[in-house]
Amino acid sequence: MINRLFFAHAALKALMITLSLLGSGALIAQDAPQLNLPHATISAGMHQITAKLAVTPEQRQIGLMFRAEMPQNEGMLFVFEQSSQQCFWMKNTLLPLTAAFLADDGTIVNLADMKPQTTNPHCSKQPVRFVLEMNQGWFAKKGIKAGARLSGSPFESKR
Repeated sequence: MINRLFFAHAALKALMITLSLLGSGALIAQDAPQLNLPHATISAGMHQITAKLAVTPEQRQIGLMFRAEMPQNEGMLFVFEQSSQQCFWMKNTLLPLTAAFLADDGTIVNLADMKPQTTNPHCSKQPVRFVLEMNQGWFAKKGIKAGARLSGSPFESKR
C-alpha cells in the first residue's frame, strides 16, 4: 500500500511540474506557431498595429514560423537587447512578409519583402534593435516607407 501511495504521489508531482512548465511557456511545442505572446500597440501614422512581442532568444528564433494566416493589422515585433545588424530568413514561415528594420526611436531604416520558406537573408542597412514583420505589402498599401517613424511603448524607453 505504501509503495502505491508513493508512486501515485510521484506521478501527481510529475504531472503538476509538467503543467506548470506548460503554463509558463518553458516547454515549446515544435512546429507550432506562437499565438499567445504578449503584445503592444504600435502606431504608423493613423494606422494601428497589434504587434506580438518576440523578446527572448527562443521567441525570436521561432518568430512567425508555422502560422498559416495573420490578420491584416497584426504583426510581430522582434526586440533585441542591443543594436546590431539584424538578418532574417523565412525557413518554416508560410506567409509572405515584409520586414521593417527599425531604429531605437521607431524610424524605419529599411524594408524587405521576404518570400515564404526560403533561407535568403534579408538584413538591416544599419544596426537596429527592432524588426517588425507584417503581411507582405502592408507597408506599401499604407504608403509607409523608409524614414517613416512608428510610435508606441517599445520605442519610448530609448527616447
